[in-house]
Amino acid sequence: MDEPLFRKIGSASIKEKQKKANEMWAKCNICPRDCQVNRTAGKTGDCGARNKIVLASYGPHFGEERVLTGLKGSGTIFFMHCNLECVFCQNWDISRGREKGKIISSIELADIMLNLQKRGCHNINLVSPTPYIPLILAALAEACQRGLSIPIVYNCGGYENPQSLQLLEGIVDIYLPDAKYHNEATAKKYSGINKYPQYLIETLREMHRQVGDLKVDENGIAYRGLLIRHLVLPNKLAGTEKLVKLISHEISPNCSINIMEQYHPAYKAREYPDLNRRITREEFLQALEASRREGLKIVR
Repeated sequence: MDEPLFRKIGSASIKEKQKKANEMWAKCNICPRDCQVNRTAGKTGDCGARNKIVLASYGPHFGEERVLTGLKGSGTIFFMHCNLECVFCQNWDISRGREKGKIISSIELADIMLNLQKRGCHNINLVSPTPYIPLILAALAEACQRGLSIPIVYNCGGYENPQSLQLLEGIVDIYLPDAKYHNEATAKKYSGINKYPQYLIETLREMHRQVGDLKVDENGIAYRGLLIRHLVLPNKLAGTEKLVKLISHEISPNCSINIMEQYHPAYKAREYPDLNRRITREEFLQALEASRREGLKIVR
């Protein structure tokens, strides 16, 4: 098994990438929202984040895919704020900043990473990291110098700037993006974002270019590759059949995907009639069958 990528690149190279990320922050285009505010000066982006890491929580997590959690858990770090505005978000108190998070430095974030490694976690799982890329890179440079040696997971909503992702090449081992929608109007209505399908396919292409299909070790624990998540929505709102076909044809027929059935009306979903119910068993099985028909590898 190959060693984690950032161990090869070294802290000096990570710091150089951080410098470039900070330049993007000065007129923030770190994500496709392209809000152009000066994040380095502490201005608030459209995502709600400024120039400080705001931590929601961290710890070994066992609610992720089995290839990530293993026996000792995924070392999950939840960041406040998100560059999507999903009306059905199940973590809306975190993503919308309603909960009071803790402001921490990059050094403290490195301490957390090393603590999770010491506790036996199989990886460092960065949840909603997009608004904080420059500060996360600074933390990884510090942690790398101090012996961090487990894979890095980038767990995001699939709405990424490919230029930002290029700064993560050689650092992130496992990409864990959502693939939410096939239709642009649906993404705009329910997540408040423009051109989601276009950016999603560019995001998935760049991620796959960097790390390839998902790879697991002799114990079934993932150590590199792309793992896509897709939440089935009621009334086929996500366009699942078209989406999995696109993934198979445009990214890789060997892509690993988790077809998720846990949707329930959360946050503002009850205000939207088409979202105001759980999915049926039939809707889930149809999504699963569509993925299998396209040859994608189902991960649970």
